[in-house]
Amino acid sequence: MKKDKKSSRKEFVLFRWLRRMFFGASKELTMADERYDSPSKLAVKRFFRRPLATGAVVVLLGMFLFVFIGSAISPADLTETGSEMLHTNMAPTQSLMKLPKQMKDGAVDISSRGTFTIGLDTEGQVYMWGYYFNVSGDEARNVMTIPEEVKNSKIAHVAAGSDHCVAISEDGHVYAWGEYDNGQYGLNGSMIASARKEPDELLEGTIDASAVKQLICGNQVTAILMEDGTIYAWGNDGLCATNLSSVIKHGKQDSKLVKLAFTNDGLYGIDENGAFVSGKSTKFNLVTVKDENGRSVSVDIYEYIGDRKIVDIAATGNAIALVADDGEIIVSGMKEPLPELREGEKAVSVSGGTRHFVLVTDQGRVYAWGQNYRKQCEVPNDFSEAGVVDKVFASGFQNYAFKDGKFVDNWGLKGYIMGTDDMGRDVFNRIMNGGKMTMTVGAVAVIVSTIIGIIVGCISGYFGGAVDMLLMRVTEIFGAIPFLPFALCLSAIFKSSNIRENTRIFIIMLILGVLSWTGLARLVRGQILAEREKEFVTAARAMGVKEKRIAFRHILPNIISVLLVTVTLDFAGCMLTESSLSYLGFGVQLPRPTWGNMLDGSRNALVIQSYWWRWLFPALFLSIVVICINIIGDTLRDVFDPKSEVEK
Repeated sequence: MKKDKKSSRKEFVLFRWLRRMFFGASKELTMADERYDSPSKLAVKRFFRRPLATGAVVVLLGMFLFVFIGSAISPADLTETGSEMLHTNMAPTQSLMKLPKQMKDGAVDISSRGTFTIGLDTEGQVYMWGYYFNVSGDEARNVMTIPEEVKNSKIAHVAAGSDHCVAISEDGHVYAWGEYDNGQYGLNGSMIASARKEPDELLEGTIDASAVKQLICGNQVTAILMEDGTIYAWGNDGLCATNLSSVIKHGKQDSKLVKLAFTNDGLYGIDENGAFVSGKSTKFNLVTVKDENGRSVSVDIYEYIGDRKIVDIAATGNAIALVADDGEIIVSGMKEPLPELREGEKAVSVSGGTRHFVLVTDQGRVYAWGQNYRKQCEVPNDFSEAGVVDKVFASGFQNYAFKDGKFVDNWGLKGYIMGTDDMGRDVFNRIMNGGKMTMTVGAVAVIVSTIIGIIVGCISGYFGGAVDMLLMRVTEIFGAIPFLPFALCLSAIFKSSNIRENTRIFIIMLILGVLSWTGLARLVRGQILAEREKEFVTAARAMGVKEKRIAFRHILPNIISVLLVTVTLDFAGCMLTESSLSYLGFGVQLPRPTWGNMLDGSRNALVIQSYWWRWLFPALFLSIVVICINIIGDTLRDVFDPKSEVEK
């Protein structure tokens, strides 16, 4: 008997399924299904039936995850290390470390001091990659444009400076291109008084390329070191190589130089006797070492070197590194700790980027140290094994490793996905952290205004009479205050006072909340006035329920749909207000980022015309978030409206 019932039930379900498949569900069944759903469940269903609202929720959740989780993983660096003045106003790019495939079969040299890199392959061809913003707009000054005579020649040596490049062909011609106003090459430009002119023999003739030992470029300066110790040097030595003449003098009078290195403001080298040559500069006369007690002490670099010979030298912008003949690495001018080599391992060669050094040992391992804010010191794990690498070109903020002339790997700064600002700060990172601040300020302000508005509106609407009269007059007083001018005045007062930044930001949140509750209070009052006349309120009073409980526990939940819509829209309004204050310079102050003060930093014609990424991305993110919030708020208002048409 039981089996018959089960089989008949299955047949009934099968028949009902087939009928719904071919003829659709009956209205009675649909209405019956909906009658079992709570109002909140129905509202959720109706909300997510709207593709635009669903998309807005997804985008908004993605934005929240992006700004809050992303900022926790990569917080904004508000110190000077977060800036890189060599990368100011840099357009979005990921090409800074994009080594041309033609150079992967062999590289003679790779050189960089900033955003662009020059390379020379074993066939004598020159390649350039990276980024350079040509401020003047003159194509002749664009350092990324390789001259035709360089392309058509077989090149033996190349080097890149901060804003110019130099190449020497195998037939001895010296070519240069890029900026030239500070004596970088030729006789063009303003030729400031401190500039040393390019030698006439290079301008009018040729040199023996096979006798060139080294070609290096610095910050607007260039030097060519010949095998016989002769040095050809030119450029802005009055500012960028103040000891250049004294170093050249050492090579002429004492002993010839065998290797040179430029810092941002000096030229340094080693001579044929293995001595460190600094000329008249005393900048690197001290080196920090550990004493017998393990404490850091500063000693004279020449005394520390003693009778040892220096076999290699490299420089960053503000530091020099020497390799002694016993394999020790000696560094001056850099506060970052030196790498710890394995027992028995010795340094063989060292090369310098803009802010870091890279060391290759006799066992073929690679070590990097210095500033790592652009990941230039994050050596791949594979390089911890012996014999993987025999040569590394440290250039700018990138590194290129080779083994037996073949490319192995590179690491460092690929670029900036959203460019940089006028301080060389990563716009993507600042948008991520600025969004967290903007959303936090908006959320706290909404919470404050909602609490005040609900309390005032609920008490005023429920009790009425003199209480209603008093509270509404107070509301009108606050509503009569011109919001933006008053917020500007208060922010200006706090800006000039000696208040900590975090405290001032919290006060800005309170200001936004205290000045924006009046509209919600009037809305709550109107809803309460309508609800308090209903039967369930009369029944609660008859049962002896306290007035406070009736107002806040019985009436208030009935207007929660209206509150949700209003709070959602107010959140977008508070975000816009914070951004407006920051845009006008009275909100959260730099260097702490918000979307508003990022737009404030783009408030001039030059930025709008030339540096579009600085204003486009903050404006785009702010617009997307505000539009999504408004879409969600409008949709909530529709789905909570009992008079709206039920969707089919």
